[in-house]
Formats: sequence, structure tokens, C-alpha cells
Amino acid sequence: MRYIENLKEGDKISDVYMCKQKQSLTTKNGKPYESLILQDKTGSVDAKIWEPSSSGIDNYDSFDYIEVVGDVINFQGGLQVNIRRLRKCSEGEYDESEYFPVSNKDIEEMYNEFLSLIKSVKNQYMSQLLSLFFINSSKIVDAFKKHSAAKTVHHGFIGGLLEHTLGVVKLCDFYCKQYSSLNRDLLITAAALHDIGKIKEISAFPANDYTDEGQLLGHIVIGSEWVSDAVRQIPDFPPKLARELKHCILAHHGKLEYGSPKLPALMEAVALNYADDTDAKMQTMFEIFSAPAAQKGEWIGYNRLFESNLRKTNIWD
Repeated sequence: MRYIENLKEGDKISDVYMCKQKQSLTTKNGKPYESLILQDKTGSVDAKIWEPSSSGIDNYDSFDYIEVVGDVINFQGGLQVNIRRLRKCSEGEYDESEYFPVSNKDIEEMYNEFLSLIKSVKNQYMSQLLSLFFINSSKIVDAFKKHSAAKTVHHGFIGGLLEHTLGVVKLCDFYCKQYSSLNRDLLITAAALHDIGKIKEISAFPANDYTDEGQLLGHIVIGSEWVSDAVRQIPDFPPKLARELKHCILAHHGKLEYGSPKLPALMEAVALNYADDTDAKMQTMFEIFSAPAAQKGEWIGYNRLFESNLRKTNIWD
């Protein structure tokens, strides 16, 4: 299989991809054409069918697996596939695991490590709350293991939400060893739940796109509401502890312009913000340096997120 990350200008392709998106459009001259996004586990690429009514183009729709024959060109600085023939594939002609990005870490091993950390929480109310989400609900556990942590940017793959959450929890666990003033039970619980709202904010693969709830509310508000609902199921849950936990979730992006409804007011909220930001940025750099375009030399070029011209160290050689 020719993976999308390896495509280059001038290539001729004849392979099976997933149609992530399909749009029927019209040129300025009134001629109909179709715009597609083709996807495999390594990425996605823009594609066009300029003769959609020709005999070589089968009927197909978004999320279908399609065999395409076409040419890879450079269009306005990016790759584009001009499709000449297209056939909708039947079940058994493709392996779904080839079409969705997935964590390079073992999901069950990560989840077992995550469970060992949340089971170390001693506060009975926090422990019960964590159990409601990550032990008692098979539906939540299954979604948590499979979900991405983002549509793009960082951890945008199957297992990404678990991998990111585990990374944040481990950083917070280290902070607690380094700074004894931190309330470990509060911080570990907040770290475990800080992005739980992403299960409802972003749809599962193959779509991996924002839901109505995600567009209108966002994962921070969704997560705070979800935790509030769960707290009400636990008898005598201390109101002050509930407020502190929800504050950590609401403030974990650190700044109002980054989507946090509140600025961090607790030491635990500050720690969670830095742990979240660190894990996200380190993964983003990993993904930038791992991309095929970054293999040509030490200097990667200017990156808007980091506002810097990025360079690899010799560990990437």
C-alpha cells in the first residue's frame, strides 16, 4: 500500500483509501466536479474528480473505502490527487487498521498504568468519582481508550486521549513528589478528568470531528458538567472539594484566550495547566519532527504554534 505520507509530486497511484469527506461542487464556469479528502493511518490528502459523470467513476460517499487511480500534483504549495478512475470497495478488500492513525504505544498497557495511578488516590470521594468514570462504566472506558485528544494539533489519533491523559497524570504525580504543598488526591483526580469532555466534544473515528455539543460548549465546559453530574451520585461528597476539582478542570488551559472560563486560582490548577501544556507541546514537537517533511535536514522552519524556527538535535539523526 502506498501511504499518503510518502506521496510526492509526479506519483501515479492505484490504491485503496478511505474517503473522509466528499463535496459536489461547481467550477466558475459552471462545470460540476467533486472534492474529496483521502485518508489512511499516516495522514490525509486533498483530491479532485474533474469528470464525475464519466464511466470510470463509481457511486460512493463519505467514509467509503475507494480504490482510486490518479496522479499526484502540486497545487498552491500542497499535494493534490487528480482522480481518473474510482471504484467503491467491498468489505474484505481492505484492512480498517490501515486507515486510522493510532498510538504507537500499547493501549492496554497504558490503561493499566493509568489505573494504577488513579487507584493510588486515597480520598474516598475522589476515589469513588474516578471509579464511576474509569472502572464502573464500560462505555466510558471503551470511548476513553479509543478517542483522540484532538482533531489535529496533538494526539489526534486512536488512543490519543488516553496517551495524553496518562502523560498529564504522570507529570502531576512527579509535581507532587517535588512540591509537597500540592494536594495530591485533588491534582491526580483533576488530571485524570481534565479532558474527559473530549469524549463528547469530538466524534469517534472515522469522523473524528467536532460534535454540535463540542462546537457550542467545548470540552472544558462539557467535562465540568459531566463531573458535576457524577458528584451528585456520590452521597455526602464535600461541596468545597467538588468546587476545587471543577475549578481545576475549568482553568486547565491557563488563559481566557486559550478557552479557560477561569484563570488558575489554586496551586493544583496551576500545576495541572503546566502539565497539560507540557505534554501537548512535547507531543506536537514529536509529530513535527517525525513528519516526512522534517527528514531533509536539521532545521524544520518557522512554526506558528511555537513562534520559532525549529531545529532537531542529534537524537533525531
